[in-house]
Amino acid sequence: MTTHVHTTDLAAEHAPRGNWGQHSPEIYKAVLALEIAAKKGLDPSLVELVKIRASQLNHCAFCLDMHTKDAIAAGESVERIVLLGAWEESRHFYTEKELAAIELTEAVTVLTEGFVPDEVFEKASKHFEEKELTQLIAVIATINVWNRFGVTYRMAPGHYTPGMYNK
Repeated sequence: MTTHVHTTDLAAEHAPRGNWGQHSPEIYKAVLALEIAAKKGLDPSLVELVKIRASQLNHCAFCLDMHTKDAIAAGESVERIVLLGAWEESRHFYTEKELAAIELTEAVTVLTEGFVPDEVFEKASKHFEEKELTQLIAVIATINVWNRFGVTYRMAPGHYTPGMYNK
């Protein structure tokens, strides 16, 4: 028998620590400008997979909420999104190019484990032209910036709808 959680059973939502974008619009606009330049011309599905994987690693619930919704709205399958946290065991759901991007995302995001390994960079270099590779690294760097603000300011997930920031 399946039971469903009722909203009255849910824990209280934590309050955000502030609105950094409102208090420092020049920083917000600079990060946004980098993101727009970075993803221009890249496959939107690949970009969302990268953003989701980095956000999983960084435990940024706000960005996970946003980018899973954006990915689904763009036609990405729920199955591929759910399995992204275990991509090494579910490689057959992704292209070799996507796998190279996901692996690079992990290496760039988790720098505490050392430098980006040569083999990871070389694998990505085989699937992306030099300009695309630079853009991909910028996408990874940008989502890491967003994640750090999201986690630090405790931005609450659950309120995002696809496209709401495109206005």
